[in-house]
Amino acid sequence: ELSEMSERSKQNVAHGLAWSYYVGYLKIVLPRMKKSMEEFSSANHNLLVCRKTWKLHILIPLSCDVYDDLEKADSNIQYLTDLSETTMARAGTKKRVYKHSLYAIRDEENQLWHCAVEYATPLQSLYAMSQDECAAFSREERLEQAKLFYRTLEEILQGSKECVGTYRLIAYEEPEEAETHFLSREILWHLRQQHHEEFAVHE
Repeated sequence: ELSEMSERSKQNVAHGLAWSYYVGYLKIVLPRMKKSMEEFSSANHNLLVCRKTWKLHILIPLSCDVYDDLEKADSNIQYLTDLSETTMARAGTKKRVYKHSLYAIRDEENQLWHCAVEYATPLQSLYAMSQDECAAFSREERLEQAKLFYRTLEEILQGSKECVGTYRLIAYEEPEEAETHFLSREILWHLRQQHHEEFAVHE
């Protein structure tokens, strides 16, 4: 019975992390995303030409390997600035601050594409659990959990009216052999897709 409970609790981990991430963070910040991008765009003309990219790009590496500094993950990703922050009282903290960073992504032609991008932080918890003997997570289980986290988060966000058009999930599996600019290429693919969507509408 105990081993069955242990198995069930493992299945619930990703599910719980996805819901917690949505309720405790995304549901708060995503509805304000467009306004932050608009404020930045009006102050910095021509930097954010494609409105389809005015959203939070959420990186979901299925390996759960999360860099605290995106510039160290890929030298073609450069920090630009922070968008305007949201401050509110949360769970006893008087002025909890939420903010997102804007990055410039350099493509093969040395062109810069701008977007707000960050990792899904619960993946750090999954990674830490796989390193902790008490949690007894194998590498394979961690991968399954990461996939389940992604699928659950996608379902939650698709059902959220407040978050429509405010996010883009970027789930990926890193290549076995390290590639220097894999991450920037992955983000660029999504940015280009959104550009095509926007300009196809205008044609």
